[in-house]
Amino acid sequence: MTAFDAASHANSKSDVPSWRATQMDSALEVFESLEEPTGFEEDWRYVDFDLPFAELSQIESPGEPLSGGPFVDSLADNSGRVLIVDGQVLESGSSSATVSNLRDLGLDEREYSVVAVDHNKLAAAHGAFSNDGVFVDVAANHLMDSPLVIEVQGVTPGSASFPHVSIMVGENAEARVVVVYRSADGVELLMVPEIDLQVSDGGRLRFLSVQNLDHAATNVVHQRMTLGRDATGRLGEVGLGAKLGRLDLGVSLEGDGASSEMVGLYFGEGNQTLDYRMLINHSGRNTSSDVFLKGAVEDDAQSVFTGLLRIEKDARRTSTFETNRNLVLSENGKAHSVPNLEILCDDVICGHASSVGPLEDEHLYYLQSRGLSRGRAERLLIRGFFQEVIDRFPIAGLEAPVSEEVFRRFVQAQEEGRVA
Repeated sequence: MTAFDAASHANSKSDVPSWRATQMDSALEVFESLEEPTGFEEDWRYVDFDLPFAELSQIESPGEPLSGGPFVDSLADNSGRVLIVDGQVLESGSSSATVSNLRDLGLDEREYSVVAVDHNKLAAAHGAFSNDGVFVDVAANHLMDSPLVIEVQGVTPGSASFPHVSIMVGENAEARVVVVYRSADGVELLMVPEIDLQVSDGGRLRFLSVQNLDHAATNVVHQRMTLGRDATGRLGEVGLGAKLGRLDLGVSLEGDGASSEMVGLYFGEGNQTLDYRMLINHSGRNTSSDVFLKGAVEDDAQSVFTGLLRIEKDARRTSTFETNRNLVLSENGKAHSVPNLEILCDDVICGHASSVGPLEDEHLYYLQSRGLSRGRAERLLIRGFFQEVIDRFPIAGLEAPVSEEVFRRFVQAQEEGRVA
């Protein structure tokens, strides 16, 4: 492995198409000019980022892939599989889409990234050092009736990797994609994936991600979705793993009649920080969006949600809403919820809702008055709290393993006396 310097950069771009090498050169200049996040910046408020690049190395060859896993194993009915290990594409194929890696593209230049390279130090690092990626193209009018499963793994200690996934959905096509993030037990590393989702006019995308890295790892995902005229994007998110698990999500409803939905859940324990930053931007007319996110924290864990719904001045007849509900299950757990609206047009329907608190005493009292013990009543409320999200997952097949993992965490904390 090599440090993040000019020499490692030259090595990174040695086997990529010339157009990508040029992009990497430009990104390196930005990377070297930016400071690492400290938590004092508004965009990193509440977050302690403690993995400086000086202590990390770039991977020259990927480590040994992890096997199995409850989430991937639950998706046996799929249309193909992609395996990315330490940022390198090791397997790819689908019966319902064209799947290529970066080197397959050769001289056929295409947009590699939709995230501004100066967005932050980590985005610049992705631009400068990401030298492999998977590109999924779903042809116009094609229906993908089972999901493409993309597994993104980090296995090498002390490393930083930059997985890249691009999904392009053709006109009037429908795509289904699941991304599962994993890392090796006890291995400290940094993973900075970028997920680019582009849905053409009349297209439909169902996308679900499961972040289940080991608690020693850090995962910072930059995910963007752009929707054309009458396009629909349904996103799902499950946040379970990582010491710091961050989703930086941007959705652009550019075409008239576009519609987006984002549903998600997270459950933090130990000293985890699960961090969600979202910008939903409406520029087309007659567009709609809905954000519905629920989470819980126990022990010393904390969650962060900052969501901005922005309606541009010409985005007439927009309908948009965001909801963030949080349970704080221990004395030292923390949940920060900051929903925002920026409205530049007066012909709209919009709103937001946010809550932070423990399990409702009234609900507990009611269940106990019906003969349930307090512990059983708490478990029933936890199931009900998250089931509302699980029932809305955009892709079927992961409901049971997600529910079981969330419930297992809470019951174990109950038995060990770690919840209030």
